Amino acid sequence: MVIVVMGVSGCGKTTVGRVLAERIGVPFQEGDALHPPANVAKMAGGIPLTDEDRRPWLEAVAAWIDDRRRAGTEGVIACSALKRAYRRVIIGDRPDVRLVHLRGDRDTLTARLAARRGHFMPASLLDSQLLTLEEPTVDERAITVDIGPSAEEIVETIVRGLGAPREFEGARRID
Repeated sequence: MVIVVMGVSGCGKTTVGRVLAERIGVPFQEGDALHPPANVAKMAGGIPLTDEDRRPWLEAVAAWIDDRRRAGTEGVIACSALKRAYRRVIIGDRPDVRLVHLRGDRDTLTARLAARRGHFMPASLLDSQLLTLEEPTVDERAITVDIGPSAEEIVETIVRGLGAPREFEGARRID
């Protein structure tokens, strides 16, 4: 299984993804590291990416996932995956890829972004991400977790959610 940890900037994708990968003993990939340099420069300049900008990045994320699958190994990748169309590219019809959506309120996200240092994504782009976000639907079988608890508590919730049979009907919403 490959797990995609998704959500808007500041929700804790990287932190939770790393803790989750360590907890279950699989490799972790920071999806932001797969962005082309032009995308990073654009975001660092406070300019939201277009769908066209995101395409090569989404393809790189999908390639990382497919590399794991071909090798018969598991992994965790952090990727905003804000729109359903983006998730179709990176998850598509891959039944062994699971989606974890980290959800938080605007105030919590804003506070986290204000405290963050050394990241190319400025807090000014949060509004555009929130406007772009299409929360996963039931057919996407996402595990949705609130970002309020500690990363360790969030990971325990995710692990419990993943412990359910891999094929189940409906989304597992854990708040």
